[in-house]
Amino acid sequence: MKVELKSTITCPKCGHQIEETMPEDSCQFFYECENCHTVLKPKQGDCCIYCSYGSVKCPSIQKNESCC
Repeated sequence: MKVELKSTITCPKCGHQIEETMPEDSCQFFYECENCHTVLKPKQGDCCIYCSYGSVKCPSIQKNESCC
């Protein structure tokens, strides 16, 4: 199974989008929007910011593994 490591994060406050490379061995719980400086946190039920605000879910979820 090929795991996609690029995900486009969309800020829910200002709509700014940026493509980021996801870490394969850890979850990212916080992310600061470079445009409006809002600190993003995972939505309830999601394991990381990529699962909440990314165009692609994190590598662990893509592999059907438990996330952090």
